[in-house]
Amino acid sequence: MAAPPPPRRGRSGAAPRAALAALLAVLALALPVGCAAPGGLRDHGEAQPVTPPPVPQPLWPGLATVPPPTAPAAGTGQVSEPPPQPVPGVTAAGQDITSVDVHGLLAKDPGVSQDEQRALSACPACELRSAEYRDLTGDGRPELILAVGTAGTAGPVVLHVYTLTGEGLVPVLRVQALARFSAETVGTDLRLHESTSVWVRTTSHYRWDGVRLALVEQTSQDLGPVPTPSRQPTPERQVQPTVGPVVKPPVTPSAPGAAPSALTPTARPTADSGAAPASPRAGATPPVPVPAQPVRPTTPAAPPEAKP
Repeated sequence: MAAPPPPRRGRSGAAPRAALAALLAVLALALPVGCAAPGGLRDHGEAQPVTPPPVPQPLWPGLATVPPPTAPAAGTGQVSEPPPQPVPGVTAAGQDITSVDVHGLLAKDPGVSQDEQRALSACPACELRSAEYRDLTGDGRPELILAVGTAGTAGPVVLHVYTLTGEGLVPVLRVQALARFSAETVGTDLRLHESTSVWVRTTSHYRWDGVRLALVEQTSQDLGPVPTPSRQPTPERQVQPTVGPVVKPPVTPSAPGAAPSALTPTARPTADSGAAPASPRAGATPPVPVPAQPVRPTTPAAPPEAKP
């Protein structure tokens, strides 16, 4: 009887390995998709649209601002006003504020001053600026902005802003400004620039508070030239003359046996002589005195002795 063949260990060991690999693959597929490794890319869905910030939108861009006056003008301020009420007798057909007759609106508005009424009746075309429409309340509908001059091109100007409530128009801002002013809107904010003096510009910032356009802040900007410090001249350096030492004349010995003669001092110029002493030149080097070699006296020879 033949012996049974030995078992094949190679095939029996490969089966557990294949089962383990399949199990690991299933576990990998079962992991959540959002759990990525740190620093990996993730999908957060569609990107949100980016809204650009508001930029200044000038009012009446066709009218360029003139230079500031040569002398300070009278200051301005917000005119006191009662709570805003609709202008009686004025409506906007179809709630369209652009369809309102601005001359009829100003004529029926009790808040318009007599100076404005006289200016409008005398020269409606030159004293009333063109109507501007900007959204200043944030409701998506424009407001009506008007500017009325009271005394020609050099007089003050009154700025009016109306908003639409139903079909009625409510004045939400009435402020007096200088003739040489400029205005702009930044988003839903209104900014008014005035040259209140020769080198100062004042900016008034208005914002909707739910009832009217209220003054948020008022700033002043100095536009004057920056003074430059004057340069002081450098003082010249004066050179002091150098005075050298006094040189004495050498002494000449007298002959032997003679009485010593007195030294004659050097004659100095006087006022009568008319000669002025020579002044040393600035920066000149004085001469260095050379001492004289003393002369040795000769000893006289003895007289010859007489021979007997």
